[in-house]
Amino acid sequence: MSKTLKSSPQTRSITVEDLWAFERIGGLALSPDGQRVVCAVTTHSMADNSAATQLWLLPTDRAAPRRLTNTGGKDGQPAWSPTGERIAFVAKRDQQGRRDTTAQLYVIAADGGEARRISDFAPGIESFKWLPDGRRIVFAAWVWPGLKGLAAQAKAHQANANRKDSGYATSEAYYRHWDHQIPQGRVLHLHLLDLASGQVRDLFEGTACELPRDAVGNEVYDVRPDGRRIAFVHDPARVQQTGNRLALADIGLRGGDITSLVDDAAWDFGAPRYSPDGQLLAVTAAHVGLQHTAPSQLALVQRDGAWRLLDAGWDFSVNAPLRWATDGRSILFTAEERGRCHLWRHHLDDASTTVEQPGAWVQGFDVAGGLIALASDSARHPARVFALCPGAAPLRLETFNDQRLRGIALGELREVFFKGALGEDVQMWLTFPAGFDAKKKHPVMQLIHGGPFAAAGDTFSYRWNAQVFASAGQVIAQVNYHGSSGFGQAFKHSLIGRQGELELQDIEAGTDWLLQQRWADARRVTATGGSYGGFLVAWMNGHVAPGRYRAYVCHAGVFDRVATFSADSYATRPKDLAALYWEDMPRVLAQSPHASSGHMQTPTLVIHGAQDFRVPDCNGLAYYNTLKARGVEARLLWFADENHWVLKPRNSQQWYREFTAWIVQHTALRASRNR
Repeated sequence: MSKTLKSSPQTRSITVEDLWAFERIGGLALSPDGQRVVCAVTTHSMADNSAATQLWLLPTDRAAPRRLTNTGGKDGQPAWSPTGERIAFVAKRDQQGRRDTTAQLYVIAADGGEARRISDFAPGIESFKWLPDGRRIVFAAWVWPGLKGLAAQAKAHQANANRKDSGYATSEAYYRHWDHQIPQGRVLHLHLLDLASGQVRDLFEGTACELPRDAVGNEVYDVRPDGRRIAFVHDPARVQQTGNRLALADIGLRGGDITSLVDDAAWDFGAPRYSPDGQLLAVTAAHVGLQHTAPSQLALVQRDGAWRLLDAGWDFSVNAPLRWATDGRSILFTAEERGRCHLWRHHLDDASTTVEQPGAWVQGFDVAGGLIALASDSARHPARVFALCPGAAPLRLETFNDQRLRGIALGELREVFFKGALGEDVQMWLTFPAGFDAKKKHPVMQLIHGGPFAAAGDTFSYRWNAQVFASAGQVIAQVNYHGSSGFGQAFKHSLIGRQGELELQDIEAGTDWLLQQRWADARRVTATGGSYGGFLVAWMNGHVAPGRYRAYVCHAGVFDRVATFSADSYATRPKDLAALYWEDMPRVLAQSPHASSGHMQTPTLVIHGAQDFRVPDCNGLAYYNTLKARGVEARLLWFADENHWVLKPRNSQQWYREFTAWIVQHTALRASRNR
């Protein structure tokens, strides 16, 4: 079975330069009356190798969008004041006679004008939320937990900034995340800012509480509508560690009393959101006592801590954030389903869950004034912003990238299913080059997604863009192998303790399907992947007969499971492998590509970044060195200043250039025989 989205004739193929020319829509917020959306829009300069983010106002009444800020900096996390007169945001600016050394809070009138700095907190602001009175803001910041008062924090911050040594000393088990060290000796606390006086109070001062160390936004806490208490999630364990389950608590803003609401060793809670009347908290709840991969389910928590699941039989994972409908009778959220990400609504009246707005891929949304603002992309275009009005078709609010897209030819996107491991249906996305001719033979590339608990889908990727790869004349295949998200919990959990086994069966079955197509050239098949996809490419090199794939590309892939215990996620790795290497080395080696190095013969481009803490670059270097030592053709692309991804424009340009050249080089070896 298959489903096809066809292209229309255009003028030229898409390039990596096009990817960096698109305006990228970030966080968005809907005004309390539903009349305007504010969103962050990032632009990049390939010439300057830089990025800038400004705020834009998008009216929901078909009026023209308007730029709200224009400093050339990075203005982010916009949020409307409760009355809708002001917008607060986080930025580092040279303004009001001072240059920020850390991110601070600014406010700007919704009608425009000059933004004004409203915080002067030396350690800097990570995230924030308005209080209902519009006179106070709660924010999260990294602070030294043993110190009291702003002056002490400012002094410690200055001393840290003036350090001449560069060593990072710690006794913590959780000390790094993705590409950065957890600020040395600090924890993430909630603070209360009074806008009139500028006074700041550390709400967690003198307590053992801290926000999760991997918190990247304000989804881990919420203010009750009466402004009296703040709910938050935290790690209740004595030793903070990645992968620990989170508990739910709240704190009084007047007395500072902390109440534990839900602390269950079998459940992991997240994304607290108060109902409009403040009587209930919507949260996500994952039954990690059953399976560590358990999906996040929708749940309600009462003020006394009693809680219950909503639609317990629902077999997909609920994403943060959660949003209540204005009338408090339903809850909205996003969730993946079979390679797409929809906006869903759970109806409290009849306990049903329905698709509110289908994807391609919903990237973000907000609810206010009886409307929904939504940002959604697809494989054929970057994110676009819409207003969803009851009983009306979605209303497009901007045209940021339309002109750029008009001159670009995009290929057909096709969805197919085949029988994979365990005799189960497996999804595969195909991206064809523009102007594809099915009567001719074409090279085919397996583009393997990371995760593994993620999915390839109908979405516009800047890091691994299938359309850019297809523009070289090849057909791109993306298999949602066992372990992928959006296909139910049993499918997702199936690879635990046997990583590489089912996934390889799925990818190989996908390649078999491809080679049955008249347009596929069996002599020009390649496989590429990043992160877990990189692990699978390395795995394939030792487990697939040489010659089936002309070449591999391994980006940030696990090569040695034991060495990868150096990763930031080392505490969760044994759960996925179902073994600790010092207790069951044979089982760990059975899931490690390096154990099959003696069988590796396929030419491989290895790519890695030195700032990658999720899959440390010792993996890529060891893989490359192993291939060179064995006399296997290999090439290394190593970035000193990139992490798990490649985020700088010029580095991305080099990445795509090396990637494409490697594939073209190896698929062109027998191109002359292509008739």
